[in-house]
Amino acid sequence: MRPNSWITLILGLGLAILGIYTIAAYISVVGALPLAIGASLVYLGYSGGRIATLVFGHACIVVGSALLAWGIYLLPYSQPTLSQVFARPLFWGLFSIFGGICANLHGYCNCIRREK
Repeated sequence: MRPNSWITLILGLGLAILGIYTIAAYISVVGALPLAIGASLVYLGYSGGRIATLVFGHACIVVGSALLAWGIYLLPYSQPTLSQVFARPLFWGLFSIFGGICANLHGYCNCIRREK
């Protein structure tokens, strides 16, 4: 079975591996979120359906909004180092929101609708 989108498949596999590593290294369920998003991207890489892309985009926006609110709550306690910036939920919330917007716009793209 040939994947419809190699980029989505590779990003999904990388994110799923990162989630598994996070669960194993820290013995915590914190890695369940990247694992779930990675598994969703692997599914989208093979199926490439419009409805699945739109549902994924909306789910990313909802999760990103929760992460953004949590990141704003933690902002007074954060430290201005580079590792603190990329490890806080504020960054990942914004990343997830913009990724969800991208997925929603991609759901209406001609490559998904199979139009030339």
